[in-house]
Amino acid sequence: MAASYKRLFKLLIDRDMKKKELAEKAGISIATITKMGKDGAVVSSDVLVKICTALECTMDDIVEIVPGKENE
Repeated sequence: MAASYKRLFKLLIDRDMKKKELAEKAGISIATITKMGKDGAVVSSDVLVKICTALECTMDDIVEIVPGKENE
């Protein structure tokens, strides 16, 4: 199984927020957010918590587990 962050990027679009704004608000690097755009990207739970705190959302709002895909 692999994590997909498409929900995060859709949420950013819905909120008219740029990746750079999220990075600043969450206190993470833009490189980490860019990495999340790639299939099978692995990020720490600390990063996910920072994003959820910044966006005032839950992990279900930003991450989807995709069965049948392996992390590369």
